[in-house]
Parts: sequence; C-alpha cells; structure tokens
Amino acid sequence: MSSPQEPGTPPKTGTTVQGWIRPGPTAKEQRYDVLLGLLLAVAGVIATELARGATPMPADLGVGGVEPYVLSAAGALALCLRRRRPIVVMLVVSVLFVVTGERATFAFAGNIVTQATAFMAIYTAVAWARDRRLMKVTVAVVFVVMFGWLTLGFVRALRTDEFKGVNDSLLGPYVSGVIITLAINVLYFFGAYFWGRTSWGVARQRHELEQQAAELAAQQQANARRAVIDERLRISRELHDVVAHHISSIGIQAGGARRVMDKDPDAAKNALSVIENSSRTAVNEMRQLLGMLRAADPDLDDELGVPVGLGVPVGKAPQAGADRLPALVVEAGGEGLEVGFHQIGEPVEVPETISVSVYRIAQEALTNVRRHSTARTAHVTLRYLDDAIEVEVIDDGRPKHAPVGSRLGHVGIRERVALLGGESEIGPRPVGGFRVRARIPLAAPPVGTIGSSDVAPATSPGGATPSLDPQPVETDHSVQDREGAAQ
Repeated sequence: MSSPQEPGTPPKTGTTVQGWIRPGPTAKEQRYDVLLGLLLAVAGVIATELARGATPMPADLGVGGVEPYVLSAAGALALCLRRRRPIVVMLVVSVLFVVTGERATFAFAGNIVTQATAFMAIYTAVAWARDRRLMKVTVAVVFVVMFGWLTLGFVRALRTDEFKGVNDSLLGPYVSGVIITLAINVLYFFGAYFWGRTSWGVARQRHELEQQAAELAAQQQANARRAVIDERLRISRELHDVVAHHISSIGIQAGGARRVMDKDPDAAKNALSVIENSSRTAVNEMRQLLGMLRAADPDLDDELGVPVGLGVPVGKAPQAGADRLPALVVEAGGEGLEVGFHQIGEPVEVPETISVSVYRIAQEALTNVRRHSTARTAHVTLRYLDDAIEVEVIDDGRPKHAPVGSRLGHVGIRERVALLGGESEIGPRPVGGFRVRARIPLAAPPVGTIGSSDVAPATSPGGATPSLDPQPVETDHSVQDREGAAQ
C-alpha cells in the first residue's frame, strides 16, 4: 500500500483511495506499446550503426559481428510489454543496459535510443506497477546496481587516466568529470522515477475525481427522487382531503334523503342525484390521480404503497385552492418583496385536485423567489382558458450566489403538473428575471398519459364501461411564451 505522502502525490481531492491499485492497460494502450517497441527496435539498430560510424576508435562488434545491434534491439522490444509487465521489463532493460555498456561501449555512449529505452522502462515501472512495495524494492535494487556500476567506472577511469584536460581548472579534470557524470546520472535515473511517480499520482487523483463525480451524481439522483416522492405524498394527502370532502357531502345528502323519502320523494330523488354525482366525481378524481401516481413510476409503489396518501385523518375540507391565490399573494408580500396578482378570464368550476395543485405551484414558486432570488417584485397571473387553467409566476431578480438552491422544488412542480397531464415551463426570462408557468387541462386526462397502468377511470356518465387500454400521450412540453398576455 502506498503512502499518501509519497513524492509526486497530488493534493487530496476529498475522497482518498487507500490502497488504490491502478487498472491495467487497455487493449488500445497495449497496441501502442507494441508499436512503440517495434519502432524503437528499428531506431536502435539504425542508431547503433550511426554510432559505429561516428566513433574514432575501432568498434568491437562482439559475437557474430551483430552483438551491439541485437542488444540495442532487444532492449527496445522489451518495451512491447512495458505496461503489462512493468517491473519485469525494467529488470530486463536494466540488465541489457549494463551488458551493452560493458560489451559495446560505442553503442552505449553514442546511442540515444538505448538511453531512452532505460529511462522509459524505469518511468513505466513506477507509473504502472500494481504492487507498489515490490516496485520500490526493485527500483532501489536497480539504482544501487546502476550507481555501483558507475562508481566502478570512475575507479577504472582513475586507473587508466581517462579524464584528461589541458586546462588548469580548480578541481582538475578527473574530479570535474566525476561531478558532471554523476550529476547527469542523478538527473537521469531520479528524473525517470519522479516522472513515473507523478504519473501514478495523477492517475489516482483522476480515479478519485471520477469516484466523487459518481457519488455526487448518485446523491443528486437520490435527492431528486426524494423530492418526487415527497411531492407525490403531498398530492396523495390533498387527494384524501378532496375525496373526504365529497364523502362528507354524500353522507349529509344520504341522511337528508332518508328523512324525506316518505314525505317528499322528489326531494329524496334530488338528494340521491347529488349523491350519485358526488360519488362519481370523488371516484373519478381518486382513480385518476392514484392511477397516474402508479403509472408515473411503478417502482415507487413498493416504497410508498398507493394507500399512503389516504392515511391522513378525515374531517376537514381543503384549505388550498385557486380561489385563495389572492390571499397567498398578500401573505407572500412584504420584507422587501412586492407581489402582484392578475386574473384573466371568467372563473369556472375547477376540479379540486387541480385547484389545489394550482395553489401549491404558485406557493412553491413564490417561496423560491423569496429564498433564492434577488427579486424586488413578483407577479402571479391566473388564466382561465377554454379547456385549461394556467398559473404563472414571474419576477425581476437574479439567482443568489450563495447558498445555491437544489432546484428540488422545481422537480416537485414538474412532477405535480405531469401527473395531472399538464405542461410546465421553468427557467429564466429573455427580458430578465425568472418564470414558473404551469398549464393544466380541466378535463381529466386518461390514466395512461404517464406510462401505462391497469387503473381505469370510473364508469362514464352514460353508464358505459370505460376502456382498460392505456392511451399514452406526451405530457411535458414547454408552454409557449405569452409574455404580452401576462402584462
């Protein structure tokens, strides 16, 4: 296991991967290594021949007259496996490096390919070795052998007086030559090590960043899913209130019909007609909304259960609705925010589930204006259209720099509108500020508007049994801009 304090390790990114093992090379990287090894082998043979022609001394070609060429090509060919077997390749190349220096001096000192091959082998071993402890031990052994061999060369040079100079320098030709040679080798070997160590650290940091990105994406998805669940739970509770209101009305009408059934049959008949209409309305709304909840995401049924929204105590009428938007506007104003209200069209009877949703959408939008915007003014517009009701909230502000909102409120608005078969538009306005607009059809959309479901609407007023076939349609389109109408 590598220590996070090793040289070349990049700063921590927040998620430290202890004992991280670098993944092996991909097939593409392995093909590149093979191509690199073959090219360097050819270049090594050519460089050896050039070094032979450039040397002023007689060149010993060794066994068969080809030994320097074979040694140079063999070291380069070993790089074909450099990322698959990095430690083995480093050992092989290091051995060939020393043998070439002993057996073919001209092909060692004047062949840049041989020098580059050894450098690349050390770098790759440090950057790609999976067993970090074994890598460190092997590199230490290689470095000891290399510098021991270099020291042996200095002793030989002292004996043969190879370092000669005509200039009377401060340190003399031998000492100067030793210092220069030693400095070059230190930079060469330790440069390869630290470059490889940095490459390994960068790869680990990239892995940590990818892991963080995956964790953040999963967290975002979980938060968005939680927002959808919360919104659907609230819709279910509101559905309970609506149905309970209808049931209470049915109970009152049934009691009245029972009392006047003998004395006033016509009044009893009217009461029963009201009971019939109320029961149909309640059942239709319940089946419509619960069917949509199940169709929107069947996986949530296991987490929530369809009846969850029905567990709220009964006995109160809904307190939120489109008719209460003026009161909501009054409550939202103040503390530096001026909120206006404008109604377009003649009010019509709106199903209570839709009326409550219009109120909740406006409420959430105004809450976002106050919490996450610099707006000084906001405006709520309620439009009664021929076949739909539309609510729009606009403001003149910009998003606050901090804290940044999660936008989960927008997720809830989109979920609520989609469940009712409507269309939503949420985003910046071209003229500045922000807009939240939702358009919900007044007619109950088919249950199959969001995915498929086995929940069918109630019996139609004509008495015919409704079709059980789902009718999928598109649900989340952007509302066309009606800025002029709002003003």
